[in-house]
Parts: sequence; structure tokens; C-alpha cells
Amino acid sequence: MASNRRTLLADAALDVLAEDGIRGLTHRAVDRRAALPTGTTSAYFRTRAALLTGLVTRLVQRDQAELQSVAEELQPLRTVEELADGMTLLTRQRLTGEGRRRSLARYACAVESVRDPELREILVPRENAGREAVRQFLAARGVPDVENRAHTLLTCLDGLVFDRLVNGGEVSREALEGLIAAALR
Repeated sequence: MASNRRTLLADAALDVLAEDGIRGLTHRAVDRRAALPTGTTSAYFRTRAALLTGLVTRLVQRDQAELQSVAEELQPLRTVEELADGMTLLTRQRLTGEGRRRSLARYACAVESVRDPELREILVPRENAGREAVRQFLAARGVPDVENRAHTLLTCLDGLVFDRLVNGGEVSREALEGLIAAALR
């Protein structure tokens, strides 16, 4: 039960962070969001640092599950169009609904991690099926330095998502195909 309550609170904290920003993330705000009695969050996450650590850990779990799902849906990637389809799907997920809230929380946590090595360690990009699919796609085309090219491609994708969160709109298919073409050069 404690594990389920921690997950519920971490998910509520993600929503608070996405809606109210880092300053709005308080134990009381999480209690209200989770519809639990005042003091519940502080019983599970005693300090603000513990709350942020729980939130970031849950965020990474949810992101990893999303990346696994997208990769499984599109495996194997044989063409530029299939990779662009996967990137389009991922950007849409990260810019709408629950994925948008997670993206807002992720970027707020990334800024916080600049001053917090523990958060930074949790947020470090993880191995996942999506990252591996991109590496395999690039390797199959004889791209040199696959690891760095995959990292650059995925970092650019992340930057496009951030830009669209801040400035509105969608990531265009042409922009994604341009990123892929650059990675293949």
C-alpha cells in the first residue's frame, strides 16, 4: 500500500509541478491534488528534496514506459519515413495531454538538476528501446560514430519539443526529416 501511495503522490506532484511550476510544488499542494488529508505527502516524502526525488524517479519511470511503447509499435525502423513516423508520434505525445504535463515537469526538473547532483543522476538519459532503435537505424546505414549521432539527433528532437512547449504549435514533419537527414550525412 505504501508503494501505491508513493506513486499516487509522485503523480500528483508531477501534475502540480506542470500546472504551478517549481514554486507551486509544496507538500500541501500535492495533498490537495491527490485529494488526501493535509500532511499525507510529508509523511511519505519528509522534505522538499525527497519529494523532488520521488517525483523525478516517477517521471523517469513513465518516460521509459512511453519510449518502450513507441519503439515496440514501430520496430524495426527500416526507412527514413518510419523513423520520422516514430519521432512524430513521440513529439505529439509529449506535446499533448498527459505527455505535455510530463514534458513541462521534466524541463522544470532539468533546470532544478543543475544545482542538485542527485536529481541530475536520476534524469541522465537512460538506455531504452527508442534510443536503441535509433542507433540500429543509423548503424544499418553505415553512419560513423553512431553513439554521438544518435545522441545529437535525440537531443535535437528534445529541443524541438521544448521549443514547441514554450512557443506553441507542433513539430513539423519536415523538421523531423531534416534532423534525420543531418544525422545520416
